[in-house]
Amino acid sequence: MAGPSTKLRTGLLQPGVRRREVWAWAMYDFANSGYTTVVITAVFSAYFVAAVAGNAPWATFVWTLALSISYALVMLTAPLIGAYADAHANKKWLLWLTTLGCVGFTALLYFAVPGALALAIVGLVVSNYFFGTGENIIAAFLTELARPRALGRVSGWGWSLGYVGGLVSLGACLAYISWAQARGQGATDFVPVTMLITAAIFMVASLPTLLMLRERATPQPELAARSAWRQVRHTLGHLRQLPDLKRFLVCTVLYQAGIQAVITLAAIYANQAFHFTTQQTILLVLVVNITAALGAFVFGHVQDRIGHVRAITWTLVGWIVMVGLAWAAPDQRMFWVAANLAGLCMGASQSAGRAMVGLLAPPSQEAEFFGLWGLAVKLASIIGPLTYGAASWITGGDHRQSLLITGSYFVAGLWTLRGVKAARGHRAARRFACV
Repeated sequence: MAGPSTKLRTGLLQPGVRRREVWAWAMYDFANSGYTTVVITAVFSAYFVAAVAGNAPWATFVWTLALSISYALVMLTAPLIGAYADAHANKKWLLWLTTLGCVGFTALLYFAVPGALALAIVGLVVSNYFFGTGENIIAAFLTELARPRALGRVSGWGWSLGYVGGLVSLGACLAYISWAQARGQGATDFVPVTMLITAAIFMVASLPTLLMLRERATPQPELAARSAWRQVRHTLGHLRQLPDLKRFLVCTVLYQAGIQAVITLAAIYANQAFHFTTQQTILLVLVVNITAALGAFVFGHVQDRIGHVRAITWTLVGWIVMVGLAWAAPDQRMFWVAANLAGLCMGASQSAGRAMVGLLAPPSQEAEFFGLWGLAVKLASIIGPLTYGAASWITGGDHRQSLLITGSYFVAGLWTLRGVKAARGHRAARRFACV
């Protein structure tokens, strides 16, 4: 009689894949989530504006501009790197490179003292570039590990573990901050050290991935004969053969624009609309990470049962409800409800989108197509926050109206998703591999 381990391998995982390798793959989500939680969201962002840039009127703009530059660089290079990885079967080597790059330049932020604006910008741009590129590469391993019917739950395992990793990194940094504050140290003393803590946790937690994850792809001489530029041009020129994937990438840009605006500006919205203190904002980030982990884990299983398109549809409906609640919330209590709903939807929609691309990407070209997915997400990372900022400017600083305007991206994404057929797209992807 087959035991549970055998059943798991034969029912959900690709032949030859063991559970510990899936765990090692998921640990990369655990490892890299500390970077976004600590550097981009909770700690370094505020320090950059207040200390490094000295609360200058242009400080917030420079922060968003630096992030936009890094996202634009990922957009320009992601499909090329993916095409190169597919041709030479070297995703693992590229993952080592991007990991060391992100860890190294995160550690460089230790030297981002007040006035060291250029160093802080370079460290932020380059570390975020390596983070975004590595995120695309690790996603390209998904279809090598999970069978098509299990893409949702395996993706959900990784994404939920990622939110736990964010909690661990943020918790470690907050413990050090509390210790430092008790000894009379200020932000210029303890924030740089949190960059070293974040880099160290990233490096240590990524070792299971870097040491245990196998490269199953084989070099493809027919792709290697082309340059990465020629391969990407060839793929883009033939995307009409993949109408469902093409439409889903457009859908991704739309709904991710809303998500990225929420991620980037949630703390500002909480402060401006509901007068959250710093401590309340940190608590909000911690709690939302927990609900996001639950959303990714639970909904990954649900997605494989009800279908990818239907699952993403429900998450977008949830996002629309969240925007309505946050816009109409008369006090902090309803905003807390909206924020936790956002967490559930965030974990579910991020995991579901990655699994959907795995289903629609042609075999043997996963890295290239996950690069296109990364391009879509990073384009959304520029569009969403800029839309919110422009709306805030136009409405004279009305953050409720700005959120409502940005929330229209979820409606547009839901409308675009109506034309995507997962089964048809999967069949087209398998035919495309033969072209």
